[in-house]
Amino acid sequence: MATRKTAAAAPQPPRVGAALAAVRRQRGQSLEDVSRQAGVSKSMLSQIERGQANPTVAVVWRLATAFGVPLAELLGDDRPAEPLLATLPAHATPLLASPDGKCELRILGPIDLAGRFEWYLLRVQPGGALDSRAHEPGSREHLTVDRGTLEVQAGAERARLRAGETARYAVDVPHRIHNPGKSTAQALLVVVHAA
Repeated sequence: MATRKTAAAAPQPPRVGAALAAVRRQRGQSLEDVSRQAGVSKSMLSQIERGQANPTVAVVWRLATAFGVPLAELLGDDRPAEPLLATLPAHATPLLASPDGKCELRILGPIDLAGRFEWYLLRVQPGGALDSRAHEPGSREHLTVDRGTLEVQAGAERARLRAGETARYAVDVPHRIHNPGKSTAQALLVVVHAA
């Protein structure tokens, strides 16, 4: 007689809603206050708190930033300890693309460091540009070009980088990474947010 294997239970997503409600109430803020500060709709906040919606990483990061708390506080502390060694398959590394499809950011850093320290593999097609608004005061980016040519602009300052070169620049001003070349450029982008 064959025995049937039972599938392991899938891990549950973090209970962001309960943590969000607790932090909001502790600070005496209304949903409208939080909506205004974080740029997340009041109805979405309500759904998150009631457990009817799972927010994206970007939404959780905006909420944590608005509250001035570590991302892990909203994700809950009941997650298991990290193993000594963990590997991720390629499909588990999120990829963000610009609306025109000319820029791709592969998120290499773990979610619990988002908003403090982030790193990405950046690919920019010829003529593509990654335009960004100012981050919090004191934040910096470090861009190391692996192949191709990229032009970096921070405020009014501009530099052109070739393979092997690195730029370190302030990002508490509007900034831009552009590919002026004729081939796809690839770089490692590290963002260090101010404490």
